[in-house]
Amino acid sequence: MPILNKDMTLCISLSARPSNNGTRFHNHLYDQLGLNWIYKAFAPTDLAQAIAGVRGLGIRGCAVSMPYKEDVMALVDELDPSAKAIDSVNTIVNTNGHLKAYNTDYTAIEQLLASNAVPTDYSVLVQGAGGMAKATVAALRDAGFTDVTVIARNEDTGRALAEQYGFQWRATLDGGTADLIINVTPIGMAGGPDVDSLSFPEDAIAAAKVVFDVVALPAETPLIKAARSAGKQVITGAEVATIQALEQFVLYTGVRPTDEQVRAAEDFMRAQ
Repeated sequence: MPILNKDMTLCISLSARPSNNGTRFHNHLYDQLGLNWIYKAFAPTDLAQAIAGVRGLGIRGCAVSMPYKEDVMALVDELDPSAKAIDSVNTIVNTNGHLKAYNTDYTAIEQLLASNAVPTDYSVLVQGAGGMAKATVAALRDAGFTDVTVIARNEDTGRALAEQYGFQWRATLDGGTADLIINVTPIGMAGGPDVDSLSFPEDAIAAAKVVFDVVALPAETPLIKAARSAGKQVITGAEVATIQALEQFVLYTGVRPTDEQVRAAEDFMRAQ
């Protein structure tokens, strides 16, 4: 990594509970490609001031994580169709003070469903109704899934999300099972109050054919560990993190790394 200097380009991430995933992934790629860039994670105390800082300080890129993916929409100048279609933002690109917002979470979910060959006739349970859940549900709809139920205690947000994409809503799992179960809540996330908790009960895991947890840290959440032990096909949040971060990197720099460079950055990210 270059020594800090006045010509260095800065990118940042904003999250209530920042991790080192993005910083390690992006900075490793900057180093491999010889770019005079640096990436730093922040936990903002005031979102509006943080975004004003992105604009005023000429920060090139800004990743947005929970719980800011929806609130940040009102603070940018333009929404790319990827963000506008699902009312959720995870990426901001600053071009001479003009802030354009994108959503690369959707791209990551879409690619992983396809690369894992998850049959579209599977029944699906999606637990959660926040910004990442919007990206997940939209990707399911666009991939051709039709039997999808959103599980969310908040009826206003849960029902609205489900009905927007023609799916069903339930307040609680209440013994429900499906072929594909997806956790899009913070349950199991490192640093959170439910780090050791299962986001789905063991009977739902046993009945599932594919288990998907979007929580990226730790890479092996309690849900993923339980699913592996049960012999289930799994899709991890670490995989989501790699794909969405790669697409962010391309948006920020205009450079698409080779597969080998991405694998090296991914290995470095996971070795923390």
